[in-house]
Amino acid sequence: MSVSTNDLKNGMALDLPEGLFTVVEFQHVKPGKGGAFVRTKLKNVRSGAVLERTYRADEKLEQAIIDKREMQYLYREGEHFVFMDNETYDQLHVEQAALGDAVKYLKEGDSAVLQMYRSDIVGVDLPAAVELTITETEPGLQGDRSSAGRKPATVETGVIVQVPLFVNTGDRIKVDTRTGEYLTRVS
Repeated sequence: MSVSTNDLKNGMALDLPEGLFTVVEFQHVKPGKGGAFVRTKLKNVRSGAVLERTYRADEKLEQAIIDKREMQYLYREGEHFVFMDNETYDQLHVEQAALGDAVKYLKEGDSAVLQMYRSDIVGVDLPAAVELTITETEPGLQGDRSSAGRKPATVETGVIVQVPLFVNTGDRIKVDTRTGEYLTRVS
């Protein structure tokens, strides 16, 4: 589906010869002389690399329609994560590399929104925070409620999170999926 550079919007996905990109920002420029143009900043969906491109006004680009499907993570099978589509109950095997950092926060039974373009997974939307159980950390120090001290703790997905000193093995904590930071202990 073609889209005019005059109709670009932030977040819009474009299928360019170099790959799949999303529009980070754009600016219409009308110089005193010459034709109008559109200056864009585009982000590669796969690599995260940002490139700046200038297009003529009303130049046609190929818009990529990203299909967002809510799926449930069932289990891991080797290097693949197996998801089930919540509507069709179809199972989908997804390579770990396609999920990026999301694998750090996914546990069996969790829901995630998989962004798909044609048959490729191009992104994963997770909740802003997830609850995870600590599987290993140094013993907590009773009475130490200061937020100054931090220690590493391994959670059930295998990722290491810096937590306050009073947090113990077996505690459930809330972790920000965007930054990987400890938010709070969950009772």
